[in-house]
Amino acid sequence: MLLRSMLFIPGDSEKKLAKADDIAADALILDLEDSVVEARKDEGRALTAAFLKSHVPSARKTKLFVRINPLGTDAPMRDLAAVMAGAPDGIVLPKATGPAAVQMLTQQLEEHELRAGLKHATVIFAISGETAAGVLATASYGQSVLPRLAGLTWGPWDLAVDLGAAGNTDETGAFDFTYKLAQSLTLLAAKAAGVQAIDTPHTDFKDEKKLLAACKDLRRQGWNGKLAIHPAQVAVIHEGFKPSAEEVAHAQQVIKAFESPGSGVASLDGVMLDLPHLKQAQRTVELHCTG
Repeated sequence: MLLRSMLFIPGDSEKKLAKADDIAADALILDLEDSVVEARKDEGRALTAAFLKSHVPSARKTKLFVRINPLGTDAPMRDLAAVMAGAPDGIVLPKATGPAAVQMLTQQLEEHELRAGLKHATVIFAISGETAAGVLATASYGQSVLPRLAGLTWGPWDLAVDLGAAGNTDETGAFDFTYKLAQSLTLLAAKAAGVQAIDTPHTDFKDEKKLLAACKDLRRQGWNGKLAIHPAQVAVIHEGFKPSAEEVAHAQQVIKAFESPGSGVASLDGVMLDLPHLKQAQRTVELHCTG
């Protein structure tokens, strides 16, 4: 389940939910948290539950996730009680403070699945980098047994609020060091845990050129995908996470160079190659075939 793009849709927007079937994102995140004001939480739960039930798993064109409210109040419990009968493919856990939060959610999901008679295990995507505690706990994901954890992402805006910061970027528009650190720790934690690393949204949804460049750079670093906040971003994200024709051609040459049996090294155009180069090439070809 490679998720290059995960698009947020407000769970209380009947208009936007009605257009969801036309969106080619790898996953849709029906949001019950930040994009839904408190006065409309119940309306959001009802609309999200109805949408899920009208899109049975066997007929879904894309994965359907639900972002619940943060643990610590009765809000996420009410979210799960409303939506789990609709068999969401996954739950997005905001402001995750570490593996213990994922384990707590896992127990709740097991109870709801049993009650609803669901036969599949609902996966969890944790937003680990939205609080100071969450960022500091990222290293623990790779040391924990979390069979439902499928991905990690981060959120620089909530993190800035948690830190009491006036902003999270410098005069050039680049993230300050603290937020770059949170981003890097999220990537490392995801890879250590063997799950997907999904980057935070690009908020300027009209700047497709900058988004494309960012996605290409993210793929180069090892990220698997990116969150989206506007349908127009989906195609750009997919393009950015697709290897170029030149990269694919080079990768195929590298793979061919290792075809001689019994050799752990090879050469190509005067450059010595070893097994990490082969693995990178195989990954590039795999991504090309997936896209």
